[in-house]
Amino acid sequence: MTLGELLVYVDTRSGYRILDGGADATVARSLAGAHAEPFFGQIVAALARVVDGRTDAAIDRATAMTALGPIRLQAMRDDAPVEHLRTVERVVHAIDGAFNDEALANRR
Repeated sequence: MTLGELLVYVDTRSGYRILDGGADATVARSLAGAHAEPFFGQIVAALARVVDGRTDAAIDRATAMTALGPIRLQAMRDDAPVEHLRTVERVVHAIDGAFNDEALANRR
């Protein structure tokens, strides 16, 4: 799965508008700190950095989850907004679903 495909999947399945334009525009805005929703921008930027900002680059489940590790830890702090933890958990769940769906599709 590519980063672009993953972002579209998360955008359509998480209940959040992760995309700020298309996948390429979202990555560019996120890496520049200009995403319309700053916390979503942090999430997208973390994912994008591991593939050098390329939406056509392959990303796997372990890499995506590792990239979000620092954001998850930040969201778990006592002084972090509770909504950040809920958001991260829903995004992680959607990412997990993306790779599960991909694995199931490859078995058919």
